[in-house]
Amino acid sequence: MFKLIKENIESFEANVDLIPIERKVILNQLSDYFIDRKKKGRDIKVIVICTHNSRRSHMAQLWLAASAEYYQISNFQTYSGGTEATAFNPNAVAAMQKAGFDIWGEESNQNPVYNVRWKDIQSSYKAFSTKYNDPFNPSSDFAAVMVCQSADEACPIVHGMDFRLTVEYKDPKAFDNTDIESEKYLERCMEIGREMCYVMHRTKSNL
Repeated sequence: MFKLIKENIESFEANVDLIPIERKVILNQLSDYFIDRKKKGRDIKVIVICTHNSRRSHMAQLWLAASAEYYQISNFQTYSGGTEATAFNPNAVAAMQKAGFDIWGEESNQNPVYNVRWKDIQSSYKAFSTKYNDPFNPSSDFAAVMVCQSADEACPIVHGMDFRLTVEYKDPKAFDNTDIESEKYLERCMEIGREMCYVMHRTKSNL
């Protein structure tokens, strides 16, 4: 695993008290779902959903995938989607790169396909914007994690899921084209990383 990502995950562990108790209560529900699946010998599939599938959902998906690797939780597949498809936002891409992810664009269009790696020897992980019910995403037997209120309200039913949880994060889009844009995107990236890694660390500790 790339050195900076590993260091960030270690820092998240050391600073777990930064996560408020009330957030842990919510996050523990996701961890309990993962633990139950693993103890039953079942694969885990999770789709992170926000409105545009451009910022928070990608951040959470990639941190879940990387921390599953770090904690050696096998048969764990992550996806992301929106109530509409737009593009993986360049500011979100830049924040994930600053956090240690190797990300580069494969296509140059309105919805580019990015290649993502968190370790040297790895087939590139594809990241691009889709609707949550796109054929690329699983259609049954998956967890749906809603990371924004508008997506939660727009999706009263996510067909095929067997678990649903809302874990809201403030949208860094609010800081686009400001002097603190980069700072706020990285701040949100690290907040999401800390909480997703908490979920995976707790999952590993209870297997």
